[in-house]
Parts: sequence; structure tokens; C-alpha cells
Amino acid sequence: SMGDGHAGNQRGMGLFGALVILAIAAVAGYYVYVGVFREGQAPSCNEAQQDCMKACRRTSTDQASAATCQGECQRKRDACK
Repeated sequence: SMGDGHAGNQRGMGLFGALVILAIAAVAGYYVYVGVFREGQAPSCNEAQQDCMKACRRTSTDQASAATCQGECQRKRDACK
């Protein structure tokens, strides 16, 4: 009868609606997370540059690659507000 088809359709919409709500919640949660953690404990520009330089020293095998890496850190630092 018509009732069965309608119930199936509503179940489908319920699932779709739940997925939409989950997607919205995930996006909202992400922005809250970024807002809280970027604001609260984000490294300052100087700290970020120091971390970048440390990573360069750890990962660079020669002077040229270290210099390139540190130059990139400086560019990021200059761009940091």
C-alpha cells in the first residue's frame, strides 16, 4: 500500500538528514577546534620559527639544504602575523 512506500521514504530522509547534521557538526567542531587551539596555544611567530629551525637542523644533511630550509623558515616567519 501507499503507507509502506512513504515510511521507507521517510527512513531514507532520516538517514540523509542525520548525515547532513553530522557533516555540519564536524565542520563546526573543526572550526571550534582551530579557533580554540590556534588562539589558546598556537605557537607565536617566534616559537614557530624556532621549531622550524630545529626541524631544519634535524633533517638537513648538509649546509646547503640547511640554509635552504632555514630560508624557508624565515619566509614563513616574515609572513606570520
